[in-house]
Amino acid sequence: MTTATPHIDTNPSPRGASRLFTGTITATMPIMGDSSLITFTAPQNLVAQARPGQFVSILCRGEGAYDPLLRRPISIYRADAEAGELTILVRPFGRGSSWLVAQPDGASLDVLGPLGNQFEVSPRSGNLLMVAGGVGAAPLLMLAEEAVQKGLSVTYLMGSATEAGLLPAAAFRGEIEYVVATDDGSRGHHGFVTDLIPEYLQWADQVFTCGPTPMFHSLRNVVLKHRMGKKPPVQLSVERTMACALGACLGCVVETKRGMVTSCVDGPVFDMDEVVWS
Repeated sequence: MTTATPHIDTNPSPRGASRLFTGTITATMPIMGDSSLITFTAPQNLVAQARPGQFVSILCRGEGAYDPLLRRPISIYRADAEAGELTILVRPFGRGSSWLVAQPDGASLDVLGPLGNQFEVSPRSGNLLMVAGGVGAAPLLMLAEEAVQKGLSVTYLMGSATEAGLLPAAAFRGEIEYVVATDDGSRGHHGFVTDLIPEYLQWADQVFTCGPTPMFHSLRNVVLKHRMGKKPPVQLSVERTMACALGACLGCVVETKRGMVTSCVDGPVFDMDEVVWS
């Protein structure tokens, strides 16, 4: 099996300019304890182009306001081209995301996207392992749903501090195997989600992950210890503050073996073996 290289868009300016739109919130649903699924309208052609791993950048402030000044990048959870809607998973970390989850149905959103590259599934892969933490669950769910529609086998591992922070089982299609871990043992494996990885590495053709940086370090240590050579390859979606979302401000750089690159344009998806780990 060959390692797929995530697609990189090297011409962000025209891309961004053509992807700025106003969306209208159609539904907000609480999920994962303190988080929300927010669905909003979007141009059908943009929704149809959205791929697992991509994100939107949203201006999280009221009309005429200037605070917060910068947009907030948020991964796409689901894209419904027929309805012309995108759904995002938002946890209120700060002022911007707190403002966003407080918006009522019918509110308008200033949106730029979809942006970034995507997860790439090799045509030779049949078994996909996904490892999620926190709001990193969003792009992996979109990838899992797309994969099972193509007849691939998917095991989705998710970790959280408590049961309340997990995606509900109802969020998954029946073909997806959903396995969880909680720090306090309230559901599933008592411990870290990365504890579960060795059981699946010989089965998996590829591994995909999204979550906090400490989880990546733990995952990498486990994978390097248990995999054969460089198989299975691992693609990870990094969490960075992508202020401009166009690669101009250099606030979201990631160090790779080919140099410093911006995660908003060259990512957010990277091959684990290409990232320089400190």
